[in-house]
Amino acid sequence: MLTQPKVGADEIVRVAIEGNDCTSLLDREWLLTNERGSYASGTIIGCNTSGYHGLLIGALNPPVDRVMALSNCLEIVTCGEKAFHLSTFEFSGEPVLAPCPYLREFRRDSGAHFIYEFESIELDKAVYLAPDSDTVVVEYAFEGIMEPVEFIVRPFVGLRDFHHMQHGDTAMRCDHLEPGLLVRRDTLGSCALRMDCPAMRFEDDAQWWFDFSYRVNRQRGQHASEDLWTPGFWRGVLEEDGRIVFWARLDERYRPDRPVTVEVGMVKNRLAAHQREIFREAQAADEADRKLVLAADQFIVNRRYGDVEGTTIVAGYPWFADWGRDTFIAMPGLLLATGRFDEARSVLCTFAAAADGGLIPNRFDDRSGPAHFNSVDASLWFVHAAFEYLEATEDKNTFGQELLPVIRWIIDSFQNGTRFGIHADVDGLIQAGDKDTQLTWMDAKYDGVVFTPRWGKPVEVNALWHNALCRMHEFCLRTDQISDARRYAKMAQQAGDGFCERFWNESAGYLNDTVMPDGRVDASLRPNQIFAVSLPYGPPLSGARQKAIVAAVERELLTPYGLRTLSPRDACYQGRYEGPQRNRDAAYHQGTVWPYLMGPFVEAYLKVNDFKPAALRRAGEMIEPLLKHLTTTGCLGSISEIFDGDEPHEPKGCQAQAWSVGELLRIHRLLKNARR
Repeated sequence: MLTQPKVGADEIVRVAIEGNDCTSLLDREWLLTNERGSYASGTIIGCNTSGYHGLLIGALNPPVDRVMALSNCLEIVTCGEKAFHLSTFEFSGEPVLAPCPYLREFRRDSGAHFIYEFESIELDKAVYLAPDSDTVVVEYAFEGIMEPVEFIVRPFVGLRDFHHMQHGDTAMRCDHLEPGLLVRRDTLGSCALRMDCPAMRFEDDAQWWFDFSYRVNRQRGQHASEDLWTPGFWRGVLEEDGRIVFWARLDERYRPDRPVTVEVGMVKNRLAAHQREIFREAQAADEADRKLVLAADQFIVNRRYGDVEGTTIVAGYPWFADWGRDTFIAMPGLLLATGRFDEARSVLCTFAAAADGGLIPNRFDDRSGPAHFNSVDASLWFVHAAFEYLEATEDKNTFGQELLPVIRWIIDSFQNGTRFGIHADVDGLIQAGDKDTQLTWMDAKYDGVVFTPRWGKPVEVNALWHNALCRMHEFCLRTDQISDARRYAKMAQQAGDGFCERFWNESAGYLNDTVMPDGRVDASLRPNQIFAVSLPYGPPLSGARQKAIVAAVERELLTPYGLRTLSPRDACYQGRYEGPQRNRDAAYHQGTVWPYLMGPFVEAYLKVNDFKPAALRRAGEMIEPLLKHLTTTGCLGSISEIFDGDEPHEPKGCQAQAWSVGELLRIHRLLKNARR
């Protein structure tokens, strides 16, 4: 029997299970992540409803090349003649499911806890993810044992690419080691899953279990069933209260000669110590602040790019890797607002090292090293984040030596022209792309159909361009680079004048979304215009026009969870994000709500209302639903990627999104500081 002392950690959420509606329980998820980009995730009743769920999804090439290694475990407790099945699964042909009748509570702190009650026994099943290795620890703490009980744990193994399903025609192999087992696919170069449960005896009983069903995959029009392999089970008898530990570790290749042991106490202590450290750095005081700081931490991971080892930001779990645009929108909230300046510097330098052609990567590949550059705005968000870093840290050395040369390169490349047709037009505004490219964040495309064609001059790109030029002008003035300051001032003046002339729509009373290369405009009411007000150096719009922009966005686009991507009065509006991939892509930016946009909207709202007390109170009310969502719906302890445009605004998309959390945290801190 392994016994360990309890280790304190901040509780994020607690949910009583008894009496809850089954559907709502299956819609609420938990997520654990580590610094490798690996994760563990499921529903709060322990049932996997998505092919992305699992107890261990490891990153073989951190933070990418992810493998669903361990899906779930079958757990049975036998007391006398009674057997208590604690696990919950769905199988094809059985779409309706009741939660385990013995599950009483779900709790989330540095681990995910499932509290069961049966007979006189209380069982706390706790899942922990090691911070620096692809290792999951499942600890079963029994209390109230009055007579000997038998306990069985049967693991279900995937060892598949986390985007794909597995079927029972795969050859699997299991080697007995000291300690534990080593499971792999019977193919050359296979990664391997090492497992052990030291307090119990393993019994060989290899089986395929067929037709595990994933309702979320089915709702999304994806392949929704798979087969999982199990090598056998661990069996043990407990005669008194105590703890049983099962652990699993993913290795990038088959290494039977490498002994591995896992100490649960060490894992728990390191997780608790990390919590204390990030709270200290963030100076997190109130409960909401601490929960947001913990949510932010889940996206901060390590990456190697070429010879560079550094920090990066995963855009969202479960399926995104690190994206440039998402990273630099999220970074001020995730890292600067929380005092994690060393990691912020590393993130900026990681992407700067990968720049090419005056462009910051749009994203890194999901499996290998190459970067993809198909974005017009990622580079400009990098410039913005770099100046925010300088302002927060006064780290002139890093800025001058590592970041400023890349910023100059970006501005020169945008001015003179670079790939994807990105260049400054005669009016000083940035034009980019063609009918076959999607270079802005509204980039949904399916079977050649572009749902939001925004090639030409997008409004937020040119707001960012003006912001970048103004910041460079100011920086050069402060550092006595007078000739450069004059050059950037002239470019900013031209871009600002061109912006006001091209984008202001007098008849509509707000900004056009895109100016086409032939001069035609897309006057759709979209949220992209809000950046023209929220950025530190927005285009020179009059105060009356800025107020009109904020009023139009508030009237048509604001919801309790963020901004809609299109006005509901538009004929192209789609209020539900659901169904097969094509349907979802068509709705992605045609009305779907994005929580990250609440950040720039609140900042713009406060600006045009001069940060008055009434405006501060109203802004606090605006973010309250998202703070509640953090601990009550969707992925508990994080913020969803998107919500439906129509009420009741159900959370959709990625269960946890970096810029959703980052912008909420940034605005929460902004409001706290403004009230002082």
